[in-house]
Amino acid sequence: MRAKSWIVGFSVLALAVGAAGGIARAADQPVVIGLEIPLSPPGDPVGGQLIRRGAELAVEYVNKEMKGVDGGKQIALSVEDTQGRNEAGVAGYRKLTMEDHAVAVTGFFHSSVNIAVNEVAHQIGVPTIGTQTSAADVTAKHYPEAFRTHAIDPIRAATWLELIKKKGWKKVSLLAETTDYGIGLVDETKKQNESGKLGLDIQAITFDHATTDLTPQLLQIKAFKPDVIINIGVGQPLDLMLDQATTIGLTPQTPMLISYDAPVRPQFWQLHPKDGAGVYFIAYYSPQQKLSDIGEWLAKAYQAKYNEAPTYGSLNGFGDVAIIAQAIDQAKSTDPKAIIKALSTGTFKSWADAPVTFPDAPGVYFHNWSPPILILQYTKPNQDWKEATIALEHKSGK
Repeated sequence: MRAKSWIVGFSVLALAVGAAGGIARAADQPVVIGLEIPLSPPGDPVGGQLIRRGAELAVEYVNKEMKGVDGGKQIALSVEDTQGRNEAGVAGYRKLTMEDHAVAVTGFFHSSVNIAVNEVAHQIGVPTIGTQTSAADVTAKHYPEAFRTHAIDPIRAATWLELIKKKGWKKVSLLAETTDYGIGLVDETKKQNESGKLGLDIQAITFDHATTDLTPQLLQIKAFKPDVIINIGVGQPLDLMLDQATTIGLTPQTPMLISYDAPVRPQFWQLHPKDGAGVYFIAYYSPQQKLSDIGEWLAKAYQAKYNEAPTYGSLNGFGDVAIIAQAIDQAKSTDPKAIIKALSTGTFKSWADAPVTFPDAPGVYFHNWSPPILILQYTKPNQDWKEATIALEHKSGK
């Protein structure tokens, strides 16, 4: 059963859906923004909850600080659990747009889910913003309804290849799940190795996301004797890979680089008290970076509510809802077509101290804004992520 909840205490009545996604709404009803996130396995529930925290605070920011949208209308969230499954994501999008009458849908964490939903969004016409989806095909098809505020495959791969070059590593093992996320990153890493004439000896091994034992694959990697292992698992497979690599004596002797920012989550050290030290990981935010004014608002509100600093998932969940609200204001309309046009042509504020735009750029850069990309490293057990060493800050013009 899909999980659904209403935020800010509004009960949305039945609204009439007009042609091509146009929405008729009563004047006293909130403007609904859909949030599709993984809240149960085999998705990444922690990732989904972090996005949800930020999105809920964005509702508070828009309704109180921005005084609503489009002349004072309040906004509300309607939340659907994708479970990390394409079919649940598609069903959730249809529910959000056709029954709850969301004017835009955001929060996407799993690339495969976002890609599947965008096929339906291209028919229905209600825009999507990928919050933590990096696979190329999320925007590569140039659907006008599809937007994203996350690091895409070419930038992510370029970042770890820059670290590999800096470290002088020559043999690289990629252990990746067979999802759009995993396969896309394997292909992109190989492509940049060839095009850049880097001369790396790359071993690529894949596994099903639902697997509960990666020992056979890790033993193949151990026999290969790589200089670094790139962990391209999401959620449970990420943790399984790290633990089992330690069990067979592959790590920490061989460094491991985790493909996204899961290690910044509070429970990382609870799961990996003995094998977390030494890992490298991709990150998109460090407290050493400057926040925008609305990012500062979020940081203070988040600290007050949760007694901890926000991580990237919450920052971007907040930012995407704020961007949609700004697009509604710029469009002076809650019609999805008008919102799409505003998103495509406008300039917006998010949490980072840089303007957000979604240009009609070529290839995978279409409708994409990328946050800064870092590689952090834990150098000791139980290290606070805010104190992790910045091993690399990728300088990309994209």
